[in-house]
Amino acid sequence: MTIRNYRGQAPQLGERVFVDASAVVIGDVTLGEDSSVWPLTVIRGDMQRIHIGARTSIQDGSVLHITHAGPFNPAGFPLTLGDEVTVGHKVTLHGCTLGDRILVGMGSIVMDGAVVESEVIIGAGSLVPPGKRLESGFLYVGSPVKQVRPLTEKERAFFAYTAGNYVKLKDLHLAEGYDR
Repeated sequence: MTIRNYRGQAPQLGERVFVDASAVVIGDVTLGEDSSVWPLTVIRGDMQRIHIGARTSIQDGSVLHITHAGPFNPAGFPLTLGDEVTVGHKVTLHGCTLGDRILVGMGSIVMDGAVVESEVIIGAGSLVPPGKRLESGFLYVGSPVKQVRPLTEKERAFFAYTAGNYVKLKDLHLAEGYDR
């Protein structure tokens, strides 16, 4: 695992965080307690900040980055993820904001300035375009995403279940010494 400072900014890892030995975390990155970063993931806070909340899981092969400040976007966009977010395998999150209790399906892309409110499921392979807002309590799928239907109570209960499951799994990996 590579935890790397960049221009005086060191990643800040909360209590009981698991970062797989093959992952890379660079710069102005905060990982909340009980969060996990799985194999071959890149989290690059080199030109803006990245904040990842508690009990959030970033699955294998995902890429998390920001939008830098420049002439076309003077403030840039940080990347912010809330608590109990499950990010599926090979997801790209770029300069967007995700609330709490969200499932981002495998292979999805969430672009610059997009806002995903709390308690949302984004189906596998979906594209959330720049600046799009996803309203709380719905399933979204497609490229570009479209609101499909309200979430069921069972789906809403799944957020806490899957977050807890990944907390248990990362604890097992930590016990085996497969972290920093």
